Amino acid sequence: MNIRSLTRGDGVVIGAAVLLFIASFLDFYSYSCSGQYCGSSPSVNGWKSDFFPVLPSIFLAGVIAAALIVSARFQPAGRNLFGLSLDQWGTALAVFAAWSSLWTIIGGPDGLDKGVGQILGLIANLALAAGALLTQRIPALKLPLMNAAAPAAVPPYGAAPQPGYGYPGPGGAQPGAPAPYGAQSGQPGQPFGAQPGAGQPTPPPAAAGSDFTPFWFAVPVARPLYAEDGSSSTIAELAPGTWYLAVEQRGQALVAQTQDGRRGVLQDTTGIQRG
Repeated sequence: MNIRSLTRGDGVVIGAAVLLFIASFLDFYSYSCSGQYCGSSPSVNGWKSDFFPVLPSIFLAGVIAAALIVSARFQPAGRNLFGLSLDQWGTALAVFAAWSSLWTIIGGPDGLDKGVGQILGLIANLALAAGALLTQRIPALKLPLMNAAAPAAVPPYGAAPQPGYGYPGPGGAQPGAPAPYGAQSGQPGQPFGAQPGAGQPTPPPAAAGSDFTPFWFAVPVARPLYAEDGSSSTIAELAPGTWYLAVEQRGQALVAQTQDGRRGVLQDTTGIQRG
């Protein structure tokens, strides 16, 4: 589980779920002892049996929706539950909880006052539904909740290599750092006398007449890598905190190469960090 896979929209969803859980313990309705509810407690929260449908349709539905949406960020791409992904199930449940909250606050029983738990529950469910629906549509919400770690500094001579794709050769040189004496051009950190291709894959030279130069990059959140033939099939998933090699640019998309040599198209390049 990598917390760097979460976006700001996921942060809104998590915050709304926490507020919703707190609201479930606050007064949902309050009333004075002057009518049909005389003799009962003067207030009712979401966990009391007086208005039991409130608990599953408003509070539990919203909390479960948030759990599904956040859990989807840590699942492999393409994993479905009865034909829908976890975030799709969570989004539908969030909209249902917001719809239930809205109609409950509009059409509550006569003689009952709206409690603070009911009002906060509506606000939380509306925020939850907005976060679920708008995260993939508003660029500001698609940004990572926590920024990706910056490339590590070059360690001193003789230090152990840094882990991760994009740190080839002894010494853990960063992508784009000058190669040591005797290394082949375009192969950062390759020791003297090493055969080309013996270590990690190296950036291919730019095509003649092209302004594009291969570079290393990291993604802020987990993103799928699609096949180069233009189909919707996913060949890999790029993980945050790992360096990958961009070998070609196609409009706004990049052709990226994974650590095992597979190539695919990264369609969403928002917020990527160049090495």
